[in-house]
Amino acid sequence: MKHYTSNFLFCLAFSLTITVFSFDIKAESILIKNVTILDGINNEPFVGNVLIDGDRIKRVSSSNLQGDFVIDASGKILTPGIIATDTEIGIVEIGALSVTRDDSGKMYKIGFSIFDAFNPNSTLIPWNRSNGITSTLTLPQNTSSPIGGLGSYFVLDSKLQVTGLRDMVMIGRVGGSSNRSRAEHFAQIEDLLILAKSLTKSDISSDLELSDLIDDWSVSDAMNLHPRDLRALYELVNNNLPLIMKSNRASDLLKLIELKNKYNLNMIIMGAQEAGLVAEEIAKSQIPLIINPINNIPGSFDELASNINMAQRLEEAGVKLMFNAPRDHNYHLIRQGAGVAVANGMSYAGAIKALTSTPADTFGISGKGTIEPGKIADLIIWDADPLEPSSMPDYVFINGENIDLTTRSSRLRDRYTKKLNEPVTYRN
Repeated sequence: MKHYTSNFLFCLAFSLTITVFSFDIKAESILIKNVTILDGINNEPFVGNVLIDGDRIKRVSSSNLQGDFVIDASGKILTPGIIATDTEIGIVEIGALSVTRDDSGKMYKIGFSIFDAFNPNSTLIPWNRSNGITSTLTLPQNTSSPIGGLGSYFVLDSKLQVTGLRDMVMIGRVGGSSNRSRAEHFAQIEDLLILAKSLTKSDISSDLELSDLIDDWSVSDAMNLHPRDLRALYELVNNNLPLIMKSNRASDLLKLIELKNKYNLNMIIMGAQEAGLVAEEIAKSQIPLIINPINNIPGSFDELASNINMAQRLEEAGVKLMFNAPRDHNYHLIRQGAGVAVANGMSYAGAIKALTSTPADTFGISGKGTIEPGKIADLIIWDADPLEPSSMPDYVFINGENIDLTTRSSRLRDRYTKKLNEPVTYRN
C-alpha cells in the first residue's frame, strides 16, 4: 500500500530517526520540526515545522521556528487527528453483555439521545486513540422508526468533563436488515418529514401543543411518538441537522436523493455499496458518503454491485468520501480501509482527507481536521505511512496535550514480558 508521491519519498529520504526531548505537557509552546506534513488541505506533502501554543496551532512554516520544547521529527509524518464517523465508543463496552450497552432505548425513538451515557473511561478510547483516533461520532442503534436516534461527537481525551457536541446527527436506515417492506419505510419517512415541515417554533416550545399534534397525526399516534421525538424531527427539517441514512441498493440511493432534494435535507449516506452505479447522480446531489472500501463481496442482495474499486470511481465522479469499519471496536481500521482504497486507485491525499478534513467539514466540527494556524492542535506523529496497518503513532496530541498512549493491551504485554524474575502478582 505504499503510494507516496515522489515528493513524499524525497522528503522522507533525508532522515530515518527521531530525536525527542522530554517535555512537560503543560509547556507554553511545543515545536514539531523537520516533519513531513500531510495537512488535510493540500494534495502534496511537504517538510516543515509546526508550533503548538496552548490548545491551538500557532504557526506552520518551512522556516525556523522557536518553541519552549522541541520534537525533532525528521523522517516522521504529521497528520491531523483521525475523526471516526461511525462508532459505539463510550456507549458499548462488550457487545454480548447487555449491562454494558447504552446504545438503544425503549421509550424514545426519533429523539433517543446517547450523549449522557458516554463513558470517558471506556477501554475502547485508549485502544483506538493509540492507533490515531482523536475524536468520534458515536451513534446509537437504529430504532424501530426508519429515521431516528441521535448521535453525538466526542473528543477522546478521557476527561470526566466530557467535551463534545450533543445530538448533532440523526440516523436512519432503509432496506437490507428489516423484515418490513422498504416501500412502507419510505412512506413512513415521507409522512414524518411532512409532519416535521408542519411544526412551528411555538409548537415545539410546548409539550401540550406537541401532545395535541401527536393525537391529530395518525402516523405519530401509530408510532407512539413523544414530544421529544417531534422536537428532533423539527431540528432535522428546520435547522439543518445532519441525517446519516444507512442504505446500499442503487435504487434506494436514488430515492434518498429525491427525498434530500424535496425536503432540503442535510443528508449523508452510509454503506452505499452500489453507489458506483449511480455515482453521477450522487455527485450532482452533493451527498457525502461513508463507505467501507474493503468490501468486495456482496453481504446481501442489496450489495450485488460491491466493488473494490468503488472509492476510486466515486472520487473521480466528485463524490465526497469518508470511511467506516465493521463495529468490532477496532474503529482505527478505517485507516487500513483508506490504504486499501489507495491501493485500488484512490488518491493518497483524498484518502487522508476522508479521515480528517472531510468529516470535519461535513458535520460542522469547528477547528478540527486540518493543520493550519488557528486550528485546534489534534495532531498525530506517525512512525511511517499512516495508511500502512503496521505503522503506529509516536505521539498523539489532543487539544495541544501530549496524550499517554498506554492501553490495557500494552499493560498486559508488559506484565508478561518484563520483570520476569518477579512473580506475576508483583508486576504492574
